[in-house]
Amino acid sequence: MLLLFMFCLFLETQVLFYSTKTLWNFYLNCWRELRLLQATVGHVSHLRKNLEHGSMFSLQEQIDHKIDFIREELQNIEIPILLVGHSIGSYISIEMFKKSLEKVKYCIGLYPFLTLNPNSTTQLVIGKIAKSQVLAAALSYLIASLGLLPVQALRFIVRKSLGKSWSANAVEAACSHLSQYHTMRNVLYMAMTEFRKLSEAPDWTFMRERKGQLAFLFGVDDHWGPLHLLEEISKQVPGIAISIERENHTHGFCCTEAGSLWVAQHVANLIKNQTACTNQ
Repeated sequence: MLLLFMFCLFLETQVLFYSTKTLWNFYLNCWRELRLLQATVGHVSHLRKNLEHGSMFSLQEQIDHKIDFIREELQNIEIPILLVGHSIGSYISIEMFKKSLEKVKYCIGLYPFLTLNPNSTTQLVIGKIAKSQVLAAALSYLIASLGLLPVQALRFIVRKSLGKSWSANAVEAACSHLSQYHTMRNVLYMAMTEFRKLSEAPDWTFMRERKGQLAFLFGVDDHWGPLHLLEEISKQVPGIAISIERENHTHGFCCTEAGSLWVAQHVANLIKNQTACTNQ
């Protein structure tokens, strides 16, 4: 039995949580002979309900939340863990791997956000907004005000501005969760702490030590995980498993059914091959 954790960390976890149901179903249909338990773990206070009463959580606190989950829920369970992280979830998965060397057997990073891209205008703009409390609060209030619109109007705005090719579930999740003040404040606060931490280089030493247990998937045109990062990883960690998706699926692949299916097949093959190698 294997335990598969998926960290669907794009802009807001819940947008991907709903759309990745397709991904899970595809895994099960792909190879039923491989026994898997699956769990999707999201961010603290990135939900529609304000369960944390306005508290904001940094990147490190979000990492600690996931590590604590494994320690508390799986401390007496001898099940190998597979980590699959998307975007900043790739960074979080690697940090979890460091803290759970005995339990984690394989770690996959999808469209990984591991370090800042100085050539990205989008990252520059988000960084400036996130580090300003005034701008972050103003943008959060603006987006939250959209939640007061009729549902049909909000869906129209989301489809036109974000999700032209998104699935109905992804659009619904965005309307429900992103239009909350506490959610956007947490998204921007976490982004601020991400940008501070990811101004540093990735942990090449750890990646070299564990390269046989790491794999990455990059997109052709992805400013969060640009191809020059792929080249740097290949240079710093020769022999590590790296693939490029060339089917025109974007960084937000999980928000489309086609993207979810393609990446699910890719991840399924990686896990199947890794399991076969381990059992030899």
